[in-house]
Amino acid sequence: MEGSPIPVLTVPTAPYEDQRPAGGGGLRRPTGLFEGQRNYLPNFIQSVLSSIDLRDRQGCTMVVGSDGRYFSRTATEIVVQMAAANGIGRLIIGQNGILSTPAVSCIIRKIKAAGGIILTASHCPGGPGGEFGVKFNVANGGPAPDVVSDKIYQISKTIEEYAICPDLRIDLSRLGRQEFDLENKFKPFRVEIVDPVDIYLNLLRTIFDFNAIKSLLTGPGQLKIRVDAMHGVMGPYVRKVLCDELGAPANSAINCVPLEDFGGQNPDPNLTYATTLLEAMKGGEYGFGAAFDADGDRYMILGQNGFFVSPSDSLAIIAANLSCIPYFRQMGVRGFGRSMPTSTALDRVAKSMKVPVYETPAGWRFFSNLMDSGRCSLCGEESFGTGSDHLREKDGLWAVLVWLSIIAARKQSVEEIVRDHWAKFGRHYYCRFDYEGLEPKTTYYIMRDLETLVTDKSFIGQQFAVGSHVYSVAKTDSFEYVDPVDGTVTKKQGLRIIFTDASRLIFRLSSSSGVRATIRLYAESYERDPSGHDQEPQAVLSPLIAIALKISQIHERTGRRGPTVIT
Repeated sequence: MEGSPIPVLTVPTAPYEDQRPAGGGGLRRPTGLFEGQRNYLPNFIQSVLSSIDLRDRQGCTMVVGSDGRYFSRTATEIVVQMAAANGIGRLIIGQNGILSTPAVSCIIRKIKAAGGIILTASHCPGGPGGEFGVKFNVANGGPAPDVVSDKIYQISKTIEEYAICPDLRIDLSRLGRQEFDLENKFKPFRVEIVDPVDIYLNLLRTIFDFNAIKSLLTGPGQLKIRVDAMHGVMGPYVRKVLCDELGAPANSAINCVPLEDFGGQNPDPNLTYATTLLEAMKGGEYGFGAAFDADGDRYMILGQNGFFVSPSDSLAIIAANLSCIPYFRQMGVRGFGRSMPTSTALDRVAKSMKVPVYETPAGWRFFSNLMDSGRCSLCGEESFGTGSDHLREKDGLWAVLVWLSIIAARKQSVEEIVRDHWAKFGRHYYCRFDYEGLEPKTTYYIMRDLETLVTDKSFIGQQFAVGSHVYSVAKTDSFEYVDPVDGTVTKKQGLRIIFTDASRLIFRLSSSSGVRATIRLYAESYERDPSGHDQEPQAVLSPLIAIALKISQIHERTGRRGPTVIT
């Protein structure tokens, strides 16, 4: 802290109409918009900071992190300068600006911060032509609830100025404390640069039996693993936790250097984009494979020879094996949560364990109330996200350590564990079709017409014959959620068609990028007979998909010949 106090400036600005957070306090847009549109980023940051009551904001501590994508360093500097000017007393920032989303949640909860700002566009591509995002997590460590997102949006629509200290400069590479004297501020503004992994690692040590996992990875007959960080934020975490702490060989970890463009690939852990890992696993050398998305909250599990574990199956198998984890043996299991589109495989496990299942809209923010109130121990979504009440975010590395703990306890391969689960509970065939980059007006009319069709009373009991299959409609609705904690009602969260054999079709509109829209189509079919557990999901689900395409007319109305992505 040297020289004259740093001036605090008030800069005039004009509002943008498109800064409505898509959910969880997050704004995701093309990077060029953040980088090129005058005051686009400062406007949103000011709206986030102003959403915190002044008395709670003055002198408070906040956490800042990023997934390392292009524009993150510039954005981090702007966040720091604006936080200082808006009365924030202290910022905790990961070294080089890097912090995974689970680590941000962890640190917020550990130090009782007022909240955190995460610079990420999740699994979307990076680089100048990719996407950028800003996400606000609140004091419980979880994504902002809708009431906070609405407040941010209302502020963004009327903003006239923002406060900033443009002369404030920090060194993101230097661990430790940096202090700055500001004009008209009684106390110095403090920035603490921390190791991005250490606090989060200390939490993991209290949850898992690290000795058991280390024995699995280093002992006689060690399990050979392959873990792909996809050039996102998880590289330092994989190396420090799995390699340094748990003894996995250094060459177990690939693509561990965070890159601004993620090596030119989508940092999305699925069979479409994690092809490097998939090919390595198909060779048979490795018994366990995992990949993470850009900010570390999503994951994918593969077994030997590329055996794929679907996200919904992974959630159900984790639930059925929580007794393998010391944390749950100590804390007990109070309930499970899943997003409505996620398969009902979890429900069958819950029934056997005599614990409740809470079915929520898509979006992790809906789980926070359940966990804060002690109702829910484990939550998950079909979009490769799983987590527990140790945080208020989905947590990819936590899920991988759960899987390694289950393998260590059961002494079975990934495929054996999955097949045993199917034999006990039955198999839920499941897939998701994404129709991305659609014109928002077109998607609105498709969903409107679909809702009119399927919610009409005459639709109940209708039969659809596809080949030798006949499906009878048992129930339909436009899903709405009543929060059991505070009674908040969230409507129009997807259209459900449930058939008499428990098969499901779901249509849901998603617009996380804010510029174009996505329609997601989900299909699920249940097979109890073990003789039917080795079929290809696409073959099993093709009759349901045919019904969905017929009633939605999505190909005819969008000009598409098929989905953009199938998972």
